Amino acid sequence: MGKLATPDWVKEGFDSKADWEKKHGLNKKNKKTEGGKVFKLRICPKCGSDNVNVVLTGEEGKGAKEWECKKCKWSGKNIEEKEVTEDEFMEYLDKRGEEVA
Repeated sequence: MGKLATPDWVKEGFDSKADWEKKHGLNKKNKKTEGGKVFKLRICPKCGSDNVNVVLTGEEGKGAKEWECKKCKWSGKNIEEKEVTEDEFMEYLDKRGEEVA
């Protein structure tokens, strides 16, 4: 068996791991832990439309990370991502008029 290491939160003098995580900004709750799946919606930062696509340029397999809005023709890298639960995603699809099989 390997050696056990003293956790960082103890070394830094915190009373609990939760306090240490709060101080370091690691206490964000993931919606997946609440139950169900997490869906990501990508939204244009200029017009707020969800009609955005990835732009494929350059060498194959390099991962462009460029986005383009089909509504306002915005192009860039700083796309907004919104995480929603399964129920919120179903409401979103209903508002768009998408059929769910």
